[in-house]
Amino acid sequence: MKVAFRLVVGMCLLALVGCAGNNYPPPGTVQEYDYIVGPGDNLEIFVWGNPELSTSATVRPDGKFTTRLVEDLRASGMTSTELAREIERAYGRYVKNPVVSVIVKGFVGVPTQQVRVVGEAAQPTNVPFRKHMTVLDLMIAVGGLNEFANGNKSVLVRYTDGEQKVYNLRLEDLLEGDIAANTPLMPGDIVIIPEAWF
Repeated sequence: MKVAFRLVVGMCLLALVGCAGNNYPPPGTVQEYDYIVGPGDNLEIFVWGNPELSTSATVRPDGKFTTRLVEDLRASGMTSTELAREIERAYGRYVKNPVVSVIVKGFVGVPTQQVRVVGEAAQPTNVPFRKHMTVLDLMIAVGGLNEFANGNKSVLVRYTDGEQKVYNLRLEDLLEGDIAANTPLMPGDIVIIPEAWF
């Protein structure tokens, strides 16, 4: 079963690699974006002048969290500032003119603001995107390539304006010191690392 699964994944990866040709990602521009709270994020909620209401919470898988006075507040899909205003509205029923600050810790983020690595990375996973993030940063986060990887046949899948684009990556060259093989990433990018066929 596992061998069949690897074979299917390998064939899909080869199809994507074939689609990329000799197409390398364009030089990146720094994309401005606001971090969006997602399930798994840890929140520090500070209510000025009301320390008994200040608390910490983790956003549940359903995108909501509970504070000391209000249950099931939606957090996923909001910036920390939007979330603070929402908590102020909710607390306004109990406290006169509450002033709330939200600090996000333990970032996970929403899927559209993550970068995913699949295939033959040492630790395939999703990583929260951060401004100025590059492929090299991503490879460090996933522990590099595993022994079966064909890093120079890797591809970057990017969705731009609803259109899927596939670009070649030279991960082996990059990890061996060819910094010209580094490229900026964007939120939502997917890096696919195929297995080497011996």
